[in-house]
Amino acid sequence: MTNGMYEIISKKRDGQELERGEIAFVIDGYVKGEIPDYQVAAWLMAIYIRGMADRELADLTEIMLDSGDRIPLDGVAGKKIDKHSTGGVGDKISFVVAPLLAACGVRVPMLSGRGLGHTGGTLDKLEAIPGMNVFLSLDRFRDVLADTGMVICGQTDNIVPADKKLYALRDATATVSCIPLIASSIMSKKLALGSDGIVLDVKTGSGAFMREEEDSIRLCRTMVAIGEKMGRPTLGIISNMDQPLGRAVGNGLEMIESIEALKGNGPRDIMEVTYALGWCMLRAAGQEMPYDQAVAKFAEAIASGRALDVFRRFIAAQGGDGRVCEDYSLFPSSRLREDFPAPETGWISRIDSFAVGMAAIDTGAGRRKKEDAVAHGSGFVFHANVGDKVAKGQKLVTIHSDRPELLASVRERLGAAIRFNRKPVAKPKMVLHLADKKGITPWFY
Repeated sequence: MTNGMYEIISKKRDGQELERGEIAFVIDGYVKGEIPDYQVAAWLMAIYIRGMADRELADLTEIMLDSGDRIPLDGVAGKKIDKHSTGGVGDKISFVVAPLLAACGVRVPMLSGRGLGHTGGTLDKLEAIPGMNVFLSLDRFRDVLADTGMVICGQTDNIVPADKKLYALRDATATVSCIPLIASSIMSKKLALGSDGIVLDVKTGSGAFMREEEDSIRLCRTMVAIGEKMGRPTLGIISNMDQPLGRAVGNGLEMIESIEALKGNGPRDIMEVTYALGWCMLRAAGQEMPYDQAVAKFAEAIASGRALDVFRRFIAAQGGDGRVCEDYSLFPSSRLREDFPAPETGWISRIDSFAVGMAAIDTGAGRRKKEDAVAHGSGFVFHANVGDKVAKGQKLVTIHSDRPELLASVRERLGAAIRFNRKPVAKPKMVLHLADKKGITPWFY
């Protein structure tokens, strides 16, 4: 006989492991509306404080997965590898790594979301492309993947509905930052998509949800263990989000930078993270090779134009105007542009990602509430990054804004975000650790 909610809450509060049937009782009852919010909130807080054993976490993930639909991809030929990022400022890696891997014979299906708070959203960025459809039927999802080698769209309400309901309650009860609950939330959605493997990009630093490196490592290790236990080859990296990724922050501006990367003009930090994730995706697909060999493979796919061609065909397949790959004027533009000059001479020692993300919201590029609209042409283009030397008065950032009344706030936030040093500063290392079924190891390249 399964215990009721009072006994289940008490059991977890006291640090005991829950049986699979007890976890299923909570999830099933909550999704059906049979268990009230206040009891599930108490259960979540008990997990937040006491944690979950590996077996409990695997059970929770699988039970959440079974609460809704799955997307079978058996009819699509080739290895299908899903990539997930925990999000950050300027993170446009999906638009570079997906066509790059597709050009190398690995199919990349992704279900993505919108931005909220200081981080940008994949779907918002895609919608900067005129005509782009980010919500597809299941049949169309598979067709785009089969025809182009990649697909990126939003998930339906029927994918892991338990997670959607639980997340709203976690958000209201200060239990969002619980590693077991984060891991089960992410991995249940990843596992609902019938990929052959999963690769994770877990961010750490000022612009990440997990700011402490130790917490990011724990989260990545936990998610890799879940994927492996569920029979999916799963790898991950811990990457640096102490400064914005690349030079562009904002929806259309990031799409332009992604296209430039596919043309061979990607900034060092973007390509460093892209190649690390790409190598992991090859491994997940069963293509074991030395890292340098993988990088050479990727460089050839870019130089030949094959990666850009995949992206152009992907855009067209989802209803977008593929001409944006050559004509950037087709992207939305902001009403106002203004240069932000360097306030002093020196080497840039820090660009606080969180502060930049919040400043981007003031330009119109982000949203504070889910229902807010975004201005797809707004944001920033940085002309220098951490480790670069600049002279006082030199153009440091170009502000693109649809909210001239908030320009003073944007300037103030940018000024507070950027720090300088009178001595040379090293370029930051972007990839910090590798996670696989053997454990966590320092990134070697």
